[in-house]
Amino acid sequence: MKSKSMALIDNPNEIRLAILGCSAGNGHPYSWSAMFNGYDREVMTRECPFPGIPAYLNKEPSDTLRIPGAKVTHICCTGDGGFTAGHVAKCALIPHVVENPMDVIGHVDAVIIATDIGSEHVERASPFVEAGLPVFIDKPLADNAGDLRIFSDWVAAGKPIMSSSAMRYAKEFLPYRLSTNELGELRFASITTPKSWEAYGIHALESIYPILGPGFLSVRNTGIKERNIVHLKHRSGVDAVVVATSDMYGAFGCLQLCGTVGHAQVACGDTFFAFKAQLEAFIEFLRTGVHPFPFSETVELMQLVIAGILSRDQGGREVTIEELVGI
Repeated sequence: MKSKSMALIDNPNEIRLAILGCSAGNGHPYSWSAMFNGYDREVMTRECPFPGIPAYLNKEPSDTLRIPGAKVTHICCTGDGGFTAGHVAKCALIPHVVENPMDVIGHVDAVIIATDIGSEHVERASPFVEAGLPVFIDKPLADNAGDLRIFSDWVAAGKPIMSSSAMRYAKEFLPYRLSTNELGELRFASITTPKSWEAYGIHALESIYPILGPGFLSVRNTGIKERNIVHLKHRSGVDAVVVATSDMYGAFGCLQLCGTVGHAQVACGDTFFAFKAQLEAFIEFLRTGVHPFPFSETVELMQLVIAGILSRDQGGREVTIEELVGI
């Protein structure tokens, strides 16, 4: 560590970040950069290929938009995202555009890998892990056991790596992360998401994980690639069902909790808040060296993602988490 405060960077008040990578349907380079740098309102509104991003950015007062003490200084958009680093830089006021992601080494304090393809993340992260740079990796961290083992080994060796879904920080779910006592003993939870299990299943899983806690036992996915119906068993006795259907855009983050004396239904609505809180947690990690939650939680969540893929590919077989431990 570099200081008595255990900070992971030299100057915790002027953190230089690189945003790296792009993937189809994922506008994080635009939105996340704007949360650090601010943005050109006219250009972002007119030209951003993800209209939902300026829609929620424009609602935010200027004095609460940005995360203080950190800026995105470099960007590289390798990948099949359908947009260029130069255009993101124009929208989100990023001063340096590079063609090779490794060109940022020596010029930034930490990197953010803003792609949601788990199978790419070991390759994308490796140069920066080896260089000793702290890395935040968009969800899911990994979608196969081999890559998850590599990340686990890196973290065990002291490499500063963090990954999460923004849904961990959704403000609408906060009351139930704090307590579900008013519902009695929980018996059932469900949550829905559009898009694929591989990319968006983690959004649903990480919504319910801070409520139920660690201790998932098994996963059974009786759906198909475009329509995943996933039953998870938890050691507490709670049954959870996650539905990830490719075109179900009207049901992102619809949470239901059912207990012995009450029930609750709530949906995630404030995307900006969740993303900003997620990024603030990474900045706090850089400033303190303390993970905002145990990395073991990320490992268990990735095991759930992987088990859901295996179960679906094996005709809906119930896959136990024990099968994946140590693989």
